[in-house]
Amino acid sequence: MADALLFNPHTYDPAHFDPETRRLLRATVDWFESRGKRRLIEDYRSRAWLADFLAFSAKEGLFATFLTPATAAGEGESDKRWDTARIAALNEIFGFYGLDYWYAWQVTILGLGPVWQSDNAEARERAAQLLSEGEVFAFGLSEKTHGADIYSTDMLLQPYVDEDGAGGFRATGSKYYIGNGNAAGLVSVFGRRTDIEGPDGYVFFAADSRHAAYHLVKNVVDSSKYVSEFRLDDYPVRAEDVLHTGRAAFDAALNTVNVGKFNLCTASIGICEHAMYEAVTHAHNRVLYGRPVTAFPHVRRELADAYVRLVGMKLFSDRAVDYFRTAGPDDRRYLLFNPMTKMKVTTEGEKVIDLMWDVIAAKGFEKDNYFAQAAIEIRGLPKLEGTVHVNLALILKFMHNHLLNPVEYPEVPTRLDAADDAFLFQQGPARGLGSVRFHDWRTAYDAYAAVPNVARFREQADALCAFVATVAPDEEQSRDLDFLLSVGQLFALVVYGQLVLEQARLTDLDESVLDELFSVLVRDFSGHAVELYGKDSATAAQQDWALAAVRRPVVDEARAARVWARVEALSGTYEMAP
Repeated sequence: MADALLFNPHTYDPAHFDPETRRLLRATVDWFESRGKRRLIEDYRSRAWLADFLAFSAKEGLFATFLTPATAAGEGESDKRWDTARIAALNEIFGFYGLDYWYAWQVTILGLGPVWQSDNAEARERAAQLLSEGEVFAFGLSEKTHGADIYSTDMLLQPYVDEDGAGGFRATGSKYYIGNGNAAGLVSVFGRRTDIEGPDGYVFFAADSRHAAYHLVKNVVDSSKYVSEFRLDDYPVRAEDVLHTGRAAFDAALNTVNVGKFNLCTASIGICEHAMYEAVTHAHNRVLYGRPVTAFPHVRRELADAYVRLVGMKLFSDRAVDYFRTAGPDDRRYLLFNPMTKMKVTTEGEKVIDLMWDVIAAKGFEKDNYFAQAAIEIRGLPKLEGTVHVNLALILKFMHNHLLNPVEYPEVPTRLDAADDAFLFQQGPARGLGSVRFHDWRTAYDAYAAVPNVARFREQADALCAFVATVAPDEEQSRDLDFLLSVGQLFALVVYGQLVLEQARLTDLDESVLDELFSVLVRDFSGHAVELYGKDSATAAQQDWALAAVRRPVVDEARAARVWARVEALSGTYEMAP
């Protein structure tokens, strides 16, 4: 019997969505399944461009239906909307079959961000039409010299007036690491005017990769993902091409990343799920020294840890969707949960793959398995849309208010309704993070106080509150990012556990699985506390705190056996047809 907590193409029925969403999700799964594993792996190995996949998407209207906000949809297009819940579901499917497919979709989302935030009606209409024609999009932000440092862009826009008296710009400069730059019908490009200094000179504009002044330099990675370097030479930017100017262009860049980086978590989940089916099936049927590999205690522990970590990834990400969809000017809690999905869920994905790889060993290198590409691709997600360190530093901005200064909010329900998430393109200025307020995190933990390892972890969470209140980093330590990142890891675990518990309650999760998951989180917290203890700048009081925060998980052999039975049952549950 299939595990209801994991995605399985053989049993997948997204009945919680509306009919057209169900049709498109199921059609996407069927398209991949009909191609078969051999073709899937060969396309990955040969670095083939995704033309047939994009043709399928165009034929079905997949990207157009999922990525056109209701405000940009035409008459009779009621199924088009920007719905984070179904976008997350599609991320998971793409990750399950191959990150190359997800990447073409992801950078289309990023390319659309500045357009859907723009007041330029003509550009919005053009984007909607291109989507309906099956085109992909690109996000021209980063540069070879400056990376994604938008304060230092060298894409220069020279104002000019043509012979008809119409104003515009001529854009010259290069962009680097730009997905879909080889094929995008519209590229959202960030630059600055030569005649205005500072933030007021920023411009976001729409370019066409087919224009003669757009020069594709190369694919900077060795992959089916076309991660381009391109150059504009005297590219004509008309008034109708301008998406944002001044500080609004700066905000559009950051808010687009806010929307787009959420997608990394569910892609990571899909990768781990496919790899887990392969790993458990192989280990369960492999005999060493006269015993199945899964009879060895260390193998059971590693696979069980991988399983509960994966369940935790799903629980956190599903609950974060609800906060995204409920967000508004007076509720910006998503601004914490978003970098959490990007940083925490994707690094959990790496741990899941590593645990399974330790079990299957050399099997993980074999070219005929999905696992070989999973082991490579899982590494990329923590490094896209801001590094782990960047997102940890961002998370720290919320720590004091989240832990010590809660306020009342109405309870956020599960959000699977067919609604347009309009606020994501109306976020406003990208600042004021330290003023964002949160509901009381303790409520989620209180609901599971009887679960032994939740209670044990709650002790550690309370200890972190005491750390912030009594031995928080001083002014000098606040400039020591190495020290702060250790604190950030501890805080991230508390936030992670909170949303896991909220989703566990909403879905009536088996408490054996939850208890086993929190035994892992107790170990993780203890490990980061020991790491903090060893930091060069840690004070004696902070070192004493760190050692006092270390806990041993509550051991329960019967609980562990129940969880292992769930893992063992995955063997042979799913295998992609050849």
